[in-house]
Amino acid sequence: MDRPATPTPFRNATEREQERATKRDAVLRAAVRMFNQRGYHTTSLDDVAASLGISKPLIYHYLGTKDQVLFECLRRGLDRLRQAAVEAAGLPGPGLERLKVFLRRYGEVIMDDFGRCVIRTGDEALAPESRARFRALKREIDQALRRFVQEAADDGSASISDVKLTSFAFVGALSWSARWQEPEGALAASEIAARIVDILIRGIEPQV
Repeated sequence: MDRPATPTPFRNATEREQERATKRDAVLRAAVRMFNQRGYHTTSLDDVAASLGISKPLIYHYLGTKDQVLFECLRRGLDRLRQAAVEAAGLPGPGLERLKVFLRRYGEVIMDDFGRCVIRTGDEALAPESRARFRALKREIDQALRRFVQEAADDGSASISDVKLTSFAFVGALSWSARWQEPEGALAASEIAARIVDILIRGIEPQV
C-alpha cells in the first residue's frame, strides 16, 4: 500500500516555472506602460523596479538588460499580430473578408500595451542584434498583410491597382491610432478599429 505523499513547503519545477512566468509578465507590463507613457530613452530599469517595489538586479535575473526588456515587449506585440494573421488566413470566404478581419484585429492589437509599443518605439532604440530580430518579425507581419491584400485583389472581392501601396496605406492609417487613442476614452479599441477599417475598406470595394 502506497504511503500518502509527505506535505512539503518546497515548490515543484512546474510551480517554480509558473511563478517565474508570472513575475516576468508583471515586469514586462510595468516596463511597457512606462515605455509608452514616458518614452524608452527616458525610462530606466530603476524606474520600472521602483514601480513594482523590487530591485533592478531582479529585473536582470528575470529578463536581462534594458534592451532585452524592450525587445521582449516588442516581441509580444508582434506575436499577437502574427497570431491574428494565422487566424484570419484560416477563415473561409472571399479575400476581402479575411483582409477585413485581419485589419480589425491589427487595429485592436496596436492599441493594447505591447502592440502600442511596437508603433511608438522606433527600432533604432534596440541594439543591432535585437534590431535585426525585430525587423525580421515585423517583415513577417508586413508580408502577411500584403498577402491578404493580394488575395482580395486576385479573387475580385476588392478593387486594388497597387497592392504594395494599399498595404502601406492601411498600416499607416491604423498605426496612427496607437498614438492618439486613449485607453480610457469613450470608444473601446475594438470599436475604433472597426470604424477605421470600415472607412478603409470602402476605398477598395468594387464599384457596382
